[in-house]
Amino acid sequence: QVQLVESGGGLVQAGGSLRLSCVASGRTFRTYTMAWFRQAPEKEREFVSFINWSGGGTYYADSVKGRFTISRDIAKNTVFLQMNSLQPEDTAVYYCAARSLGGGATWAASYEYWGQGTQVTVSS
Repeated sequence: QVQLVESGGGLVQAGGSLRLSCVASGRTFRTYTMAWFRQAPEKEREFVSFINWSGGGTYYADSVKGRFTISRDIAKNTVFLQMNSLQPEDTAVYYCAARSLGGGATWAASYEYWGQGTQVTVSS
């Protein structure tokens, strides 16, 4: 069974940075796509970024492009999300997700596995 465990959330002032981590276990992830989504109160879950585990190809939502960077450490089975220039509108619970079919996908329903989420709060 795939398990995803996020960490690294917290409270930061506008303009600050945080680095989220997602440790994946339970499978060989060579063919997977790993992603970050976020959900603010009373809003739909929103795509943030994905990375293809093997090739390292990445894609970002327009709202975070140029500020967030997704990466992975294959040896540690860990995906990271470096978030810079954070703004209050980035406040949300951030979720790590895994998709066994690989490829590129920005819709939440295409990801089979989810972590429990980590809260990111950006104060103005």
